[in-house]
Formats: sequence, structure tokens, C-alpha cells
Amino acid sequence: MGPHGKFYWNELLTDDVEKARAFYSATLGWTFSEMPMDGGHAYYVATLGGEPVAGMMDKTDILPPQVPPHWFSYINVDDVGARVELLKAAGGQVVREPFDIPGVGRIAIVCDATGAPFGMMTAADQG
Repeated sequence: MGPHGKFYWNELLTDDVEKARAFYSATLGWTFSEMPMDGGHAYYVATLGGEPVAGMMDKTDILPPQVPPHWFSYINVDDVGARVELLKAAGGQVVREPFDIPGVGRIAIVCDATGAPFGMMTAADQG
């Protein structure tokens, strides 16, 4: 994982995973592997040259239908819990309090003081 404060991961939330996978395979040469998630959902990890480059998942059961497909970014932080508290003090909002994804890390979904959403993430192998 990169240094604290650096963008780390991007994922596409879409309502047509197969169409998106075909598009990014054709245009960027990405290949995809499926990673099962809770509730029977699937998360797809895109790779290029054997390296993970992005993620993708179906937004249908996660977001309201009026939210269009979009890319979502995560910023690496040294301590998600502590950084969420700083975010709150600085006028940001927490959409989803910190939670753990086994083998991946600790994540929080937040908005900055202007309302722009992003994720904070501390990788499992980082601490």
C-alpha cells in the first residue's frame, strides 16, 4: 500500500457488470477475477499485467436506482478510526463508520466538508 494520504484504490459501481467488464477488457486490456462477498454478491478485481488495478461491483442492491454508475476512490490512511475523527472535526460527514473486510483492511465511507464522497482505507497488511 502506498503512503498515507495518497489515492490507493478505485472501484466502479455499476448496474451492468458484464457490459462494463467487456468495455474495460476491450479498451484497456483488463482481465477480471471474481471475489465472493457477503450476501451472495461478487466483487471483481481488474488486473493488468498480473497486477490489480481496480475493482468493480454491482450497485443495484447497494445504492438507490437514481445514483448513476460511477467510479469511487479510496485514500490510504495510517489509521482509519483516528482519521475519521479528524474528518468529523473538520466538517466532514461519515456515511459508513469504519468496518473491516477480512484480508483487505479497514475502510470507512465518508464525505469531505464540501460533500464529496470518498473512502478511507488502511490495508490489512499495513496495520
